[in-house]
Amino acid sequence: NAKAKHVIICALNSNEFNRVSSCATAKEMWDRLEVTYEGTNQVKDAKINMLVREYEMFSMKENENISGMFVRFTNIINSLQSLNKCYTNSEMVRKILRCLPKSWMPKVTAIEEAKDLNTLALEELL
Repeated sequence: NAKAKHVIICALNSNEFNRVSSCATAKEMWDRLEVTYEGTNQVKDAKINMLVREYEMFSMKENENISGMFVRFTNIINSLQSLNKCYTNSEMVRKILRCLPKSWMPKVTAIEEAKDLNTLALEELL
C-alpha cells in the first residue's frame, strides 16, 4: 500500500495531490482520481450514449474535405475506445462509406466491389 501510494503521489501535480492527500489507502486515492477524471458509472454511461449517438448520426458535412471528416470520425472513435466502447474495423469502414454524400457513390461502389470490407483497414480508405 505504501509503495502504491508513493507511485500515485509522484505522478500527481499539487492540485491533484490536494484531492487525494487525505486518503488512507492507495485504492481510495485511485478511486477518487478515477471519479474525478472519468466520472461515475452514470456519467460514463451518459458520455458513451452521447458519443454513440454522434457515431450513429455521423455524416460528412457540406464543404468538408475527406481528411477533415476522417479526423472528426477518429476523434469520436478514440473517445469511445477510452470509455471501453469499441467498434470493429469492419463496422467503422462500412460507417465511413455510408456517411459519404451522393457525389461519392461511384467511389464507394468501386471500393465495395474491389476490396474486402472485412479486412480493409480504416486508414486505407484515405
